[in-house]
Amino acid sequence: MNRLKFLALASVAAALLMTPAYATQAGTSPLSQAYRERGKQDVEFQKVPAVKMFDNLWYVGPGYVSCYLIKTSAGAILIDASEEPDMVNIVINNIKATGTDLKDIKAIFISHGHADHWGGVDRMHELTGAPVYAAEEDWKMIEAIAARPNAIRTPKRDRVVHDGDTYTLGDTTLKLYVTPGHTPGVISAEFTVFDNGKPYKAFYSGGLGGRDGVRGFEQAVESAKRVAAIQGIDVYLANHGWNPGTDYPNGSLFERFQKLKARKAGEPNPFVDPASWKQGVQEAQDRIARGLEEEKKKAAAGGK
Repeated sequence: MNRLKFLALASVAAALLMTPAYATQAGTSPLSQAYRERGKQDVEFQKVPAVKMFDNLWYVGPGYVSCYLIKTSAGAILIDASEEPDMVNIVINNIKATGTDLKDIKAIFISHGHADHWGGVDRMHELTGAPVYAAEEDWKMIEAIAARPNAIRTPKRDRVVHDGDTYTLGDTTLKLYVTPGHTPGVISAEFTVFDNGKPYKAFYSGGLGGRDGVRGFEQAVESAKRVAAIQGIDVYLANHGWNPGTDYPNGSLFERFQKLKARKAGEPNPFVDPASWKQGVQEAQDRIARGLEEEKKKAAAGGK
């Protein structure tokens, strides 16, 4: 890992912690919030280094949107590719920094139909030749965007993920869930990560939240209930380090990256945190339930 880049990251974190706006708004994750709020417009700020989170898992995204590279015995799996042109360049460079040839990527998964997650996927597909996976409903979202005048570059419909599917590459299997709410076809995945050879169950969430209208929040309530019922999750992998109103307990991605960097031999991996996972899912369920009630009130008022 590039030591100078991590020192720079730590300096930014210290400065943000001393800034009242972030200290009062961000809960436990001021640095993750900063990346999210400053967004893709601040290209240099978003150029974060790749982070080896586990033996077989790397963070390869820019600061504001998560992209993960899962290494297997038969190649690599990429989840999301951020946006054209600058952010996907960060993803490409970070993948190379892990020692992975782009042609070694054998599958690309789109977490959901918002363009900040898939805007760079078509170029990544072109560079890797890897098939692209998304749920049916979110392929429809992407196709609707592609049909607009002066549309951004969009991936073409390829493989369709169904709830309960599994995807196996070499020694790694993803158990796939379609967890609608944030969009109609959010994909989440359960798989094993290894820390110095020790296995842990990880859960990647494509987005636990509702969207405008009663139906979107009803779907989110059901999806969050399903996710909360999954047993034995040790590691949570967020699709953003921070989202408004959804701060992850005890620090999100970039706060934990710093702890990971400072970790000494024999100390636990800061991402192995089942207690924060359980708390975070419960908070998500409560938040979504409140959102559903608000949407029902809006619908009732609109119908009068």
